[in-house]
Amino acid sequence: MERKTKLYSAKAAVIMGMVPILLWAYETGPDAGYSGVPKELGTCTSLGCHVGTTNDPANKGSVSVAFAGGQTYAPGVKQHLVVTIADPAQRAWGFQLTARLASNTATLAGTFASTDANTTMMCASTDLNRQQEVPYASGKTQTCPASTTLQYMEHSLTGYNASRGHTGSQTYEFDWTPPATNSGNVIVYVSGNAANGDLTVNGDHIYNTSFTLTPAAAGTAPSIDAGGVVSGASLQPGIVPGSWIAIKGSNLSPVTDTWEKAIVNGILPTSLDGVSVSVGGKPAYVYFISPAQINVQAPDVGTGPVPVTVTTPSGTSAPATATVLAQDPALFLWPGNQAVATRNSDASLAVKAGTFAGATTAAAKPGDVLILWGTGFGPTDPPVAAGIAVPGDKIHNTNPITIKLGTTDVQVFGAALSPGFAGLYQIVIQVPATLGDGDYPIKATVSGASSPDGVILSVKK
Repeated sequence: MERKTKLYSAKAAVIMGMVPILLWAYETGPDAGYSGVPKELGTCTSLGCHVGTTNDPANKGSVSVAFAGGQTYAPGVKQHLVVTIADPAQRAWGFQLTARLASNTATLAGTFASTDANTTMMCASTDLNRQQEVPYASGKTQTCPASTTLQYMEHSLTGYNASRGHTGSQTYEFDWTPPATNSGNVIVYVSGNAANGDLTVNGDHIYNTSFTLTPAAAGTAPSIDAGGVVSGASLQPGIVPGSWIAIKGSNLSPVTDTWEKAIVNGILPTSLDGVSVSVGGKPAYVYFISPAQINVQAPDVGTGPVPVTVTTPSGTSAPATATVLAQDPALFLWPGNQAVATRNSDASLAVKAGTFAGATTAAAKPGDVLILWGTGFGPTDPPVAAGIAVPGDKIHNTNPITIKLGTTDVQVFGAALSPGFAGLYQIVIQVPATLGDGDYPIKATVSGASSPDGVILSVKK
């Protein structure tokens, strides 16, 4: 929602001088422009929204920021920031923070995102006359309108209420993604309010400081292992359009992260914290990144050998070659090469007792109806493009699938993409009632292509 700004014009100042000062203490967070950026509005003592002196040593408090990368940044690599406001006498807390290029403090440096409901983002035009709040919403990206390009992170009403009564100090956390390229030094400006909680202009202590972050030295370019592009389920060579791929190597990412907060309206991200993957010249959809492994959904590419590269802020890997197949079915695995299987009746895990420490599990029973989970089973009817969460309004069936447990054919009730996910197939089967106790090799076949050997399903009456 658009928030009305406080009174900036000289005329307004004269008018306000004729009436008593009332409540300019905002538990919902200040308007944009009060984090101490040069030529903006100063801090919350500057225009009378709080009475007192900023950084008064008599108050014995402070505001600080903990940076995940120290006082450096890697271009495009997200950092989790923690703001701490400290004051021995106060009991309610707030802040505002922004980042600017040192070469031009009127220019935003990077982007911000709340990680919980305790913070919110304020967007503002460069003259601060237009402001728009973009609050935290789980699973949604906070984006400023085109007319309000400046971003400020600050406490929300939820965060303020949660902070009330805390003594000594309070922290707020959120993410900052630096500029995608080396932009020189970045200055982070932050103001903190150590408040007494009475929601008036009196008795609150305002602190302000800034931090200069320098670009980190370029790291080592990523490298993909020989044979390091494999099925995300079987970890065997061979990939399929729309299937899950695991990429193994070194320096594949400077951080470990998932796409949880990067999915927007069901569209999957092709870059995460400055890390991207190309398969056959097309961007893949990045789910998980870490220094040694990346998991992506393959884009829609043709069959045959294709180059695969990983790009990070430190460079692009030499291409690895992977073979794209029309189908290359694979079942996801639990420890002991057990096929991931859940009971259709209650979603309980059909896995040997003792497989997971502290969890009560039981092997499949003869007659159980199970759901198997896999990837690489090929096209569906109707088709679904890679890069989107599968819509739930239709059933996206695969070509006919056969399942064997050992030498026994298994009844398959159906196979389709799992709604709300991407590239994840679910196959519903019934364990034959005639099977005795044992570990049975399980094999899935579609359009003449079969899943790898060595996978088992444990059965116990």
